[in-house]
Amino acid sequence: MQTIVIVVHIMITIALVVVVLLQRSEGGALGMGGSGAGVGGFMSARGAANVLTRATAFLAAAFFATSITLAVIGRSGSEPSSILDGTADSLELPVPAQDSEPQGLNLPSDDPIPQPEN
Repeated sequence: MQTIVIVVHIMITIALVVVVLLQRSEGGALGMGGSGAGVGGFMSARGAANVLTRATAFLAAAFFATSITLAVIGRSGSEPSSILDGTADSLELPVPAQDSEPQGLNLPSDDPIPQPEN
């Protein structure tokens, strides 16, 4: 379910970026053609602006809906209530069991010179 919502969310995001970039800027600073050139010239400037504005509003609403859906799905599937709650357990390293005498260390003994075993 989450994968499907993510794919739909990405497609909506790409479409929203494209629709916003197709809109004509107020100042004309981008130099995207003269008056009424709009979207390929098959619509008037006013009609294209109306369609693009409605498409932007629809895609923005769908973007918010999928964002909220992903947040709800992500929160319901996991146990920790915070990002930091999950990292506290993973940072603690297991402590090895303590032996009575550490192995591999030469401890001083009563005999100053150890005798080799024959």
